[in-house]
Amino acid sequence: MYIEVHLGDRVRLRKKHPCGNDEWDIVRLGADIGLVCCRCGRRVLLPRGEFNKQLKAIVAPAPKTD
Repeated sequence: MYIEVHLGDRVRLRKKHPCGNDEWDIVRLGADIGLVCCRCGRRVLLPRGEFNKQLKAIVAPAPKTD
């Protein structure tokens, strides 16, 4: 199943980060998804398949730029 996400989207994952936060900003798209923790700023890379399994919800879509 393909889930459409964009750079700048804020997403909620199923597992919490050790800092206690479960919301992440998307900073890289490709075969791997780059995420930055909204609480502590830690950067992680998840393979797209793992990201699709862990994704719970898109909290805030990226702001539109025209």
